[in-house]
Amino acid sequence: MSGRAKMALSALAATLLASCALLPLVDTPAWLMHAALLLAVQSGVGAAMRRVPLARTLTVAAQALASLLLLTLSFAREQALAGFVPGPQAFQQFADLLDQGTQDVERYAIPAPMSDGIQLMLVGGVLVIGLMVDALAVTFRSAAPAGLPLLALYSVAAGLADGAGGWVWFLLAAAGYLMLLLAEGRDRLSQWGRVFSGGPRSPGTLTGAGDAVAPVRTGRRIGAVALGIALVVPLALPAMNGGLLDGVGTGVGSGGGGGGTISAVNPLVSLRDSLNVDEDRTVLVLRTDSEDVSSMYLRIVSLDDFDGTTWRPAKRRIVDVPDEFPVPTGLRADIPRTEVRTRIAAADWYAQDWLPMPYPPSGVDIDGRWRYEPIGMTVVGDRRETTRGKTYEVRSLEVRPTARQLAEAPLPPASIERQYTELPDSLPSVVATTAREVTADARNPYEQAVALQEYFALTGGFQYDTEVEVGDDRQALARFLRDKRGFCVHYSFAMATMARSLGIPARVAVGFAPGTPQADRTVTVGLRDAHAWPELYFEGVGWTRFEPTPTRGSTPPYTVPDSPDNSDPELPENARPSNAAPSAEPSQSSTCSAQDKRLEACAGALPLDPGTSDGGGPPWYQVTAWVLLGVALLVVPLAPMLYRLRRRVVRLASARHTAAAPGPSDDGVDVTVLPPGQQPARQTAEAAAGHVLAVWRELTDTAWDYGIPPDDALTPRKAAERIVRLGQLDESAAQGVHRVAGAVEQVLFAPRPQAASGLADEVRGLRAALRSRVSRSTRVRAVIAPRSAVRAVWDLSDRWTAFRERLEARLTALVRRPSGQRSG
Repeated sequence: MSGRAKMALSALAATLLASCALLPLVDTPAWLMHAALLLAVQSGVGAAMRRVPLARTLTVAAQALASLLLLTLSFAREQALAGFVPGPQAFQQFADLLDQGTQDVERYAIPAPMSDGIQLMLVGGVLVIGLMVDALAVTFRSAAPAGLPLLALYSVAAGLADGAGGWVWFLLAAAGYLMLLLAEGRDRLSQWGRVFSGGPRSPGTLTGAGDAVAPVRTGRRIGAVALGIALVVPLALPAMNGGLLDGVGTGVGSGGGGGGTISAVNPLVSLRDSLNVDEDRTVLVLRTDSEDVSSMYLRIVSLDDFDGTTWRPAKRRIVDVPDEFPVPTGLRADIPRTEVRTRIAAADWYAQDWLPMPYPPSGVDIDGRWRYEPIGMTVVGDRRETTRGKTYEVRSLEVRPTARQLAEAPLPPASIERQYTELPDSLPSVVATTAREVTADARNPYEQAVALQEYFALTGGFQYDTEVEVGDDRQALARFLRDKRGFCVHYSFAMATMARSLGIPARVAVGFAPGTPQADRTVTVGLRDAHAWPELYFEGVGWTRFEPTPTRGSTPPYTVPDSPDNSDPELPENARPSNAAPSAEPSQSSTCSAQDKRLEACAGALPLDPGTSDGGGPPWYQVTAWVLLGVALLVVPLAPMLYRLRRRVVRLASARHTAAAPGPSDDGVDVTVLPPGQQPARQTAEAAAGHVLAVWRELTDTAWDYGIPPDDALTPRKAAERIVRLGQLDESAAQGVHRVAGAVEQVLFAPRPQAASGLADEVRGLRAALRSRVSRSTRVRAVIAPRSAVRAVWDLSDRWTAFRERLEARLTALVRRPSGQRSG
């Protein structure tokens, strides 16, 4: 195998190894096989173009065209001409898929399902990187800059992934790059020719041809040392946050023991669109001894800080998870409560940092590394611990305050009032004005809270609308109050903000609304149960849930004033009765629909992994078959032209023959050549003879392509006269043909052949003369389907015959081998 072929294989392997860093981003590795197949075809096209050879820019252009055809065949077959030639509809399909892929990337958490859009982005991106690496390292013979696209590929993958096993992908990418550098080193070293050994040398010096690999060994050692330094040195520097062997993140804990903090990064911003799916897949399955599952909200995290545009969790100190959680802040002993146990099983694709739990929790039993945040009473995974596939048990309190107890609640402590009623000065005045107007008849904070809830859910004329965008500016709340259309985040944000403007401590909770009871007494919580709701603080009861979102969740019973006759109160329309008949089907309606989750809403609060998708186009083996068919349809018609073009270039390129390695020439003449300046006279004569015969063969094949078939029974001189006569050549072209024929007679019959130069120009002149005298169809056929290309079939037949003869000879020798016994 030639050095350039080894370089091409190394470039292909380096691209594939670096592409492995993208594997954690999606839930199936099948795309990598698809990309590997297309990369192999792309690399093969480059190898074929370099053997022709074409100009470097034309080689890269041919590879880019082949890549486009392959992508068209894979992703836009129905919109393309003949299934693989891209047209306007095919490019529109690419644009649609890229747009879909962009939305899917923003929508899904890692690992994302393999949609057509994401697959196009992955496979197309790997093809682009592969083209750049092959062009730099192989076509332009500069392997070092090829590390830049490989680094870009790894950096994108490392930046998007969660860091799990990141050092493995780094080692793979680094190994691919070192392999590429090593192949280039061997190729450059081989171009210096053979190293001849002289007399014995002192130890440690180069001795013979075997020492030619010493620079290669040195380069390999240098690369290994550099890789080791890149991995180890960052670990030893105390000023850095870990090294390359650490992941992207190290969890929420910043120290051992009971220390550490939770970052103030907002989950609404980081993973806002992760639940925008069409299928309501089951996220959690729970079994509880509570008698009222309609009020069992699963709370994940609370958003405490409001900056005028959005809510986010405050930076909190975390500790080890205690065996028994403390009593919730503000809860008096005389408030009715019941401790319930709930066993929760998370789906094996649901990767959540915070632990979904009923509020307020009093204890949790779960395996793994988890920490506890006392103020929000939340449990958060430490050092990449998530809920993926976890089963855990939560003890929680069902607090059942009455409306009277809430109405008679004393003022909150000054510290809570100061922290949870803080509002930015830039808040639009219409927010506080509307809050005062809605609660004008209220006599206490409880009645104000109920008035706000009823204003949004019942009396205010608000409509649940998933088409409304969540604004990221300071006028978003004002627009919501004016237009009166929105979904869960709009309602929870607005009610919490208006409550603060009235002096009521408020925050926003993020989690799941109650799921759907099943026939086996379990409750399933689906993706569409994702929700956000406000929590208001009342001294003596603590943080209390309210539900302002119309037609979503369940209205708390304590928000209905106590009836004098103790009859059951009439619940608002969006209440969900606790004795609803269980359903054997998964939930089809709950908190926020799939469209909600597209809009930076409550769905965005949940860092979910929606898992695999059941759709996604044809299977990979079908795509592979179509790709191979497309390649065959592309290559087979062009094979005669490419074969003939390569033969012409090789025959006429004297420099390639004189600098070739020892071995047979392209036309079967054994030409053994040493580096320049060291060729014996006999070998030089043989090389010159081989070149002259190759040029003569090219001359006769050129005439054949233009309609003058060869006649091997004629001598070179007679053959030349025949070509001149049938081709009706002018005097200049005729002299060139006779000059080549004379050179052939010299090398075949003269005792001391005379070297001839410029024979390749004579053949080019003959080709130009014949082209000017034939019809257009003959010229096109001479290029697209040259007659002399049939020699390729003859060559294959001859090689097959020779192979069979060698095989038969070896088998005969084995059968007739003497047994070693002596005759008597």
